[in-house]
Amino acid sequence: MASPYKILSALLSYPTEDLAADAAEIAGIVRQTEEFSAPVHQGLAELALDLSASDLIDSQSRYVDLFDRSRSLSLHLFEHVYGESRDRGQAMVDLRQRYRDAGLDIASNELPDYLPLLLEFLAQRPEEEARQLLGDAAHVLRALRERLQERGSLYAPVFAALEELGQRAPDAEQLAAMRNVKIDDPSDLAALDRVWQETEVQFGPNGFETGCPSARPAARV
Repeated sequence: MASPYKILSALLSYPTEDLAADAAEIAGIVRQTEEFSAPVHQGLAELALDLSASDLIDSQSRYVDLFDRSRSLSLHLFEHVYGESRDRGQAMVDLRQRYRDAGLDIASNELPDYLPLLLEFLAQRPEEEARQLLGDAAHVLRALRERLQERGSLYAPVFAALEELGQRAPDAEQLAAMRNVKIDDPSDLAALDRVWQETEVQFGPNGFETGCPSARPAARV
């Protein structure tokens, strides 16, 4: 049986022809995954079948509108934890080193906190460690799920699934802070340009640049 972390990583990745071709099979695998509740099973299967049946350009456009053009829905977890704090840079360095120590080499310019990449890493780790890391981000996962639910997005069940895997309730204070964050308007192109200009920074001695998030990661063990 495929790792639930790998399944969720695939569903959260930028839609490609390969993903569309495999999505119907993923829907079948999801239904047999014991870690998820019945409502989550159904929601994940609906997303997978939608990715299988929809026009690829439409799926890609939806993905970009949600996750690339909306900072409040960014799949880079440290965006929500640290914002523009200097602590974010050191957290990036530490996480990348953690990947290397585990034998995972990032074969792209993607930042290490990109959620589908993190899930690929968790699929290689002991269950207790994976659950701990997801639990630490419980408030982020809950806030992202709520924001996606408000938009009626098929991606919301992915974050419900991650909450179930983490098995920890979000910290009330941290969640309240995230709920108070102003939700950006992805149709405001001028604001989007300002966001990217502000985040043209480098982290760590090797210069982990914040490139365009549409460049999806490849990882190898």
